[in-house]
Amino acid sequence: MPTLLPHQTALEQRAEQVYLYQSKHTLGDVPRHVAEWLHQYAEQTPDRPFLAERSGEGWRKLSYLDCLQQVRNLAQSIVAAGLTAETPILVISGNSVNHALLSLAAQYVGVPVVPVAEQYALIEAAHPRLQYVFELTQPGMVYAEDGQEYAAALGLEWMAGTPKLVSVNVPAGMQSFEQFLKGDSADIDSIYGALTPDSVAKILLTSGSTSNPKGVRTTQRMMCTNQVQLATALPFVAERPPVVVDWLPWNHVFGGSHNFNLMLANGGTFYIDEGKPVKGLFEKTLENLSLQSATLSFNVPVGFAMLLEALNSNKQLRDTYFAELDMMFYAGASLPQPVWQGLEDAAMASIGEIPLMTSSWGLTETAPAAVLQHQRSPSSGVVGVPLPGVDCKLIDDGEGRFEVRVKGPSIFGAYHNSAEKTAEAFDEEGFFITGDAMKFVDPSNPDKGLRFDGRISEDFKLLTGTWVRAANLRLDILPALAGIASDIVICGHNRDEIGLLVFLTPAMAAETHLQIESGSAFEAQLANDIRERIAQGAWQFAGSSMRVGRVILTAEPPSIGEGEITAKGNLNFNKILSRRADVVARLYSDHAHVIKVGA
Repeated sequence: MPTLLPHQTALEQRAEQVYLYQSKHTLGDVPRHVAEWLHQYAEQTPDRPFLAERSGEGWRKLSYLDCLQQVRNLAQSIVAAGLTAETPILVISGNSVNHALLSLAAQYVGVPVVPVAEQYALIEAAHPRLQYVFELTQPGMVYAEDGQEYAAALGLEWMAGTPKLVSVNVPAGMQSFEQFLKGDSADIDSIYGALTPDSVAKILLTSGSTSNPKGVRTTQRMMCTNQVQLATALPFVAERPPVVVDWLPWNHVFGGSHNFNLMLANGGTFYIDEGKPVKGLFEKTLENLSLQSATLSFNVPVGFAMLLEALNSNKQLRDTYFAELDMMFYAGASLPQPVWQGLEDAAMASIGEIPLMTSSWGLTETAPAAVLQHQRSPSSGVVGVPLPGVDCKLIDDGEGRFEVRVKGPSIFGAYHNSAEKTAEAFDEEGFFITGDAMKFVDPSNPDKGLRFDGRISEDFKLLTGTWVRAANLRLDILPALAGIASDIVICGHNRDEIGLLVFLTPAMAAETHLQIESGSAFEAQLANDIRERIAQGAWQFAGSSMRVGRVILTAEPPSIGEGEITAKGNLNFNKILSRRADVVARLYSDHAHVIKVGA
């Protein structure tokens, strides 16, 4: 069983309805730079694999010593190319060994990397988002894994004057990663030695769910502190070298900083999974998991739900998956309790015990983990207690719901080229205003930790003055509309009742369209099904703050090009409500396509 650190917290009232919530555990020594770990393990365990990716039937593996040598060669080439802290490298392709090496090499000589979602480059409608990031960060170089796959983005006119680095299918006039790997005579040791914990390692984009993405200047101090915090709270990650088979994208702080650096900081091995929890790619994930057991498993709830189905139908996969597993960790949303229970049952059937099942809370600005559940929890939804060194300011709304603000060495200090947004992000005491709300699991015992309770910015009032907690209500309703809705938007600001804008799943949208074309009664049957599912929901009996009165459907999915959906898959609610104001107006009319619940 993995060794766990007990929850020991302090909750101090500082003013009326204002509390300071902290861990009583102390934070250990923090390295200056993540490359200190690379040097450490290259010396102590030079032959242990650090990075691996699929190659044919097996894996291409690079040892710690191999990685250090290649990182130093790449760092020499980066310096010889004239790149500095003011000219970051924009990475437009996804996870790969070369992406990892380039990122570490850039950090080695103080050049930030700007990883963005592949969709920005691969989807033509999303190119304006890519241009926004390009103009915000002004990169000195652009990297793509495959010159053919990313040809459209690499050929964009506004990117023409910027050097391009490509690994395979290198177009004429662009630099070869292979050539870059040969290194140069540039003096990198003096540059690396002069770097401080405040050196910017990455510029990571926020989700952009309420506005244009902001660039978070992520420092070495933030990343290194967060890993020391995690190793303190989860001692088992340092007790044996951890292993992950992981798909989570590196343009996101969870995959690229939390998971990647967790392997580096503890001498672990990162097997890069090219799959994703979507149809057509999840099969790759299952193949990779069947080839390699991991000690840690990170995923989003939909990924764990898909995995559970596969584990229940394939005993060999199930036994390989659980063979070495210490922890299952979900993020992004609450894991449905039936999936949680199903994973517990599968673990018991396979190995006779249950790995730690847990989650945490944090944002791009918090490196990311600020609050972590590092004790066993009886159910899903608990995000835990502050990590050592993180000060949580809790502001009570008078109903036991707290706005959360945080301060500490793992919290960011500034947005890139945005002094105004930076000033707005902090309160008068220097606490980062997260905009998230929490509730205590047990108000009489702070050691039991916190539950996430929605985004304050998504809350709104009905005409009656009743507050609607939109984020929580959305999570309650989505499972009830499984198979019908790919996502929903909660409406009702300054209206007399709550309404839903429902994005149909692609299959349902296509079927609905075909049925309407043929003049059948399918649409009426669908409306009745939705009406019945919502009417039976527990939220319908909780008062006007949760009761849904009307629904409208749309077959047009949210558009990444129009900013309605972020690269991380989050809906930009403000953009949707403004761009589709006509749909919302119809929702609150007597239009024939409005589904009235209870009618």
